[in-house]
Amino acid sequence: MEKIYIKARAKINLTLSILEKRPDNYHNLESVFQKINLYDEMLLEKNSKPGLELNSNIDGVSIKENIIYKAYYKLKEKFPNITGVRVTLNKKIPMQAGLAGGSTDCASFLIAMKKLFLLDFSEEEIVEMSASLGADVPPCLYGGIVKAEGIGEIITKIDSDLKYYLVIIKPKNTFCCTKEMFEELDNRVYKSEIRTDKILSAIEQKDINMLARNLYNDFEEVTTELEEINEAKKVLKENGAINALLTGAGSCVFGIFENKQKAKNAYKHLKDNYETYICTSYNKRSKI
Repeated sequence: MEKIYIKARAKINLTLSILEKRPDNYHNLESVFQKINLYDEMLLEKNSKPGLELNSNIDGVSIKENIIYKAYYKLKEKFPNITGVRVTLNKKIPMQAGLAGGSTDCASFLIAMKKLFLLDFSEEEIVEMSASLGADVPPCLYGGIVKAEGIGEIITKIDSDLKYYLVIIKPKNTFCCTKEMFEELDNRVYKSEIRTDKILSAIEQKDINMLARNLYNDFEEVTTELEEINEAKKVLKENGAINALLTGAGSCVFGIFENKQKAKNAYKHLKDNYETYICTSYNKRSKI
């Protein structure tokens, strides 16, 4: 095999509970991650030149600090015989959005490299390496739905074929820094909720309304005064969403819809005034 094409799918958090701060300054969390049918495209090709060559349709993605570079050299430490690789990345997932665009690119890169070079690399080893690259990377290794605990590295796979429709709004002028969002939470006195069991029950029962009613994200505690995020949630609900929620540390907001037609109607109404995406939940498992 000389090249491989892979789709790096975005995620939403159906729940995200930020728990205690650890001695290493990370936070324990509990979250239900759902992969969605919005993705970056990645082509990996073996290259006669040593090292990693990364090309992208987005300015700034190809810089040496990119997480894909870090993943390549982590792999190179473990498998010194890996040759050069050329990566062509077509970014479709909005950046700085809470959709794990960078993390899912990294996770997909690790999976693709294993296949391209036939690496003797177990699932447990990939998860361990991915956790060293970023807290969102381990859940992004998997398709479908997973429960993530610890700092994101403790994964429980959830089997489901529940399909639902989403409309996502990316605010134009609001950008959320994950580090600052955690600091804001640390400075506030509040009690985190854990709705994992309710969400998993809704998934098991294939009850979209129950799912939507129990969406939860602790980071909403520190976005209450951000007008664009509030407006996004408001217009999604006004246009038929059962409920709307900030995803991850933001700034994207997603709305869950009862059916395809309602989602399409909302998308058509909103797309001229907002950076808007329409997609579905995605439940096919990734082969690691």
